[in-house]
Amino acid sequence: MKGIITIGLLVLSNVFMTLAWYGHLKFKEFKLFENAGLLTLIFISWGLALFEYFFQVPANKIGFQGNGGPFSLLQLKVIQEVITLLIFVTFSFLFFKNETLKWNHILGFCFLILAVYFIFKK
Repeated sequence: MKGIITIGLLVLSNVFMTLAWYGHLKFKEFKLFENAGLLTLIFISWGLALFEYFFQVPANKIGFQGNGGPFSLLQLKVIQEVITLLIFVTFSFLFFKNETLKWNHILGFCFLILAVYFIFKK
């Protein structure tokens, strides 16, 4: 159960992280933010990133073996990276319609799957 909670929290964390890091690139399409300066965008992104930490920190605390969780530190990091890329790819295809998935992207994802396999191999 701790593993599922950890992964769920990591997914939520990465949604906020992706919005904080890349969401501002679409803000100019909204009337409220069309003239927002860099400092404004930084503070908005910083506010979104705060919510990232509300999920990231508990995810790592619950999931870490040293706290009774199911994952080693390396496993937590690899899980987080794979989730980050999945969320980012989904985000980029939903909000940035000009992005395309190419063969080298698919190959890269295959290598990530292999990384997960080797990190979790006993």
